[in-house]
Amino acid sequence: MSASSRMTLRRRRGFYRDVLGMDTQFNFLRDGKIFGFYLNCGGRSHVEVFEKTEARYSEANQVNHFCLEVEDMDAAIAHIRSKAVEVTAKKLACDGTWQAWIKDPNGVKIELFEYTAKSAQFIGGDRVADW
Repeated sequence: MSASSRMTLRRRRGFYRDVLGMDTQFNFLRDGKIFGFYLNCGGRSHVEVFEKTEARYSEANQVNHFCLEVEDMDAAIAHIRSKAVEVTAKKLACDGTWQAWIKDPNGVKIELFEYTAKSAQFIGGDRVADW
């Protein structure tokens, strides 16, 4: 793995650890070097991160986005901004759930969401998409 690839992997690990609070559960090694790792998302949930120097990506990300639940959107936004990471203002989405958005160092979109008493995830009902 090249020095720039190792730096990219360290940047990703730092982003997920420092900004989102996901500690490394374990690393993947090849030829004595780290080429990927598992991030602990809580409970039995994890995110796999790999460096694939042989991969060629278009400008579109391989992952469009994923969502993470937060308990206090305002506190989450304040923490993320304290790490000099851009985050959108919170918005009440059409499903009755608060949301805000950030991007990881590779541009993968991450939706932060905070449920409300009126969240469709709890009370059901069709919702008209507003995007």
